Amino acid sequence: MLVDTHCHLYFESFDKDLQQVLARSVDEGVGRILCPGIDLKTSREAVSLAEAYPQVYAAVGVHPNDCLGWTEHTIDELRLLVDHPKVVAIGEIGLDYYRDRAPKDLQQRVFNEQLLLAVETALPVIIHIRNSNGGIPDAMDDALEILVNWQTELAASAPLLYERPGVFHSYSGDEQIARRAIQLNFRIGITGPVTFQNAPELQQVVGQLPLDHLLIETDAPFLTPHPYRGKRNEPGFVRLVAEKIAQLHNLPFDVVADITTNNAGRLFNWRVTN
Repeated sequence: MLVDTHCHLYFESFDKDLQQVLARSVDEGVGRILCPGIDLKTSREAVSLAEAYPQVYAAVGVHPNDCLGWTEHTIDELRLLVDHPKVVAIGEIGLDYYRDRAPKDLQQRVFNEQLLLAVETALPVIIHIRNSNGGIPDAMDDALEILVNWQTELAASAPLLYERPGVFHSYSGDEQIARRAIQLNFRIGITGPVTFQNAPELQQVVGQLPLDHLLIETDAPFLTPHPYRGKRNEPGFVRLVAEKIAQLHNLPFDVVADITTNNAGRLFNWRVTN
């Protein structure tokens, strides 16, 4: 079985054919799909999709590009959603200095508040990090500082979450930073760009990372893998990501599928099925 650990099924590009998209994912062996929210509205929609489809699970959170709408009540609204048994993570949360849609200090505050919610609920986090234009790892540096402090607190107060704190979603950085994240017990999410013909550096990084710390994602409808690049992405295409990882690690596809599926199961502790 394969799993897609990051897929935005609530976007309008899926409105006309969601049932067919999900049917195709089943045909490709995708047994579970994690749908993370990016704000309160989409977090509610993710939960509704999880209620409607047995293979879909939800994460709830406010993306850094959407944190201008954060109020003193937002955390309480998220807390209500977390009570649903098919909510398995807090996310998508983090820092994004590329879009510059919210002040950095606000992004950091919202990030920290949602990390506290993760501690309260014992749920792992789905981390989005995007640096400023120009490749300076400023968002990554700030995020790592925040996460190191968070992990230090977890070691004493929440040992189970310390062992499975979350995933760096759609990783595109270098091997050194990935290994720092792994030292903090985070998983590394790999998406469609690993299949791109113009991505040898990313492919080299993924080929060097330990397989027991990798998750496979689509980030659909974005980041469509080769050979469908330029078209809408969908969860069934996660197979292409797994196939590329298998090639990079010189392993059979089934081995990569089994290991990454088990990695996701341990991280998200898929608690119920419909």
